[in-house]
Order: sequence, then structure tokens, then C-alpha cells
Amino acid sequence: MYVCLCTGVTDGQIRDAIYEGCCSYKEVRQATGVASQCGKCACLAKEVVRETLTKIQSAQAAIPYPVEFTAA
Repeated sequence: MYVCLCTGVTDGQIRDAIYEGCCSYKEVRQATGVASQCGKCACLAKEVVRETLTKIQSAQAAIPYPVEFTAA
């Protein structure tokens, strides 16, 4: 779905920017140009960023780690 009509940025492009290393709305904005014209899409863009970052954090928290550590 298009998030920013002015620059033609989709929610998929925002997610891709995050998967490629962007860690904040500011970084996504710089990478994609979202909300750089009229700014009406900023709230929706921030929501997509928040949801995506939360999803990534939840997935990382679910990664099992060994219970015991041994000294080398």
C-alpha cells in the first residue's frame, strides 16, 4: 500500500529499509524520502516503522539461547 503519495513510497519499501539496517523513523525518512514533501503521511509512516521494529524485536526475543555457558 502507498504510504506517501508525493514520493511514491510504499509500506513494503519502509519495511525493506528497516530490514536493510534503518533503526529509526529518521533513518527511514532519509533512506526512502517518505514524508519529505507535504508531511501528511508522517503518522502512517511512523506507525509502519514502529510495527516493523516491534515485530523484529519480538522475533529476536524468541530466539532460544543456551541455558548453560561453559568457560573456554
